[in-house]
Amino acid sequence: MKTQKGFTLIELMIVVAIIGIIAGIAYPSYMESVRKSNRADAKATLNDVAQRLQRCFTTYNAYNHASCGVANSLSGGGSIQSAEGMYSVTAVLGATTYALTAQPVAGTSQAADTKCGSLTLSNTGVRNASGSYGAACW
Repeated sequence: MKTQKGFTLIELMIVVAIIGIIAGIAYPSYMESVRKSNRADAKATLNDVAQRLQRCFTTYNAYNHASCGVANSLSGGGSIQSAEGMYSVTAVLGATTYALTAQPVAGTSQAADTKCGSLTLSNTGVRNASGSYGAACW
């Protein structure tokens, strides 16, 4: 008697179902990990802009002084793109205060970040985020 070798259709469908279940669990976890690591782009840019504004304040005694290059870039609704292009930083500048906001750029993976959303940093060092995680995003 000759035995047949190979897989049955049922065995093949079970393997496909198992792969589908694993992929269904792994992909969202992977994307969340990517979003979390991309938040470093916003943090680095916010800290860089804050340091540049502090230098302006040290030199000119005002965050929004006309001779301050970073203040000129941010005034009038201007923005600064992050190094990786995932975030756009805007600011509300006063003579003695500032509030920076890193907004995710539309069309990037960060645009779907509901846990943190926009990250903010103020002249007093208060860090927050617009999403459900709030300050824990930092």
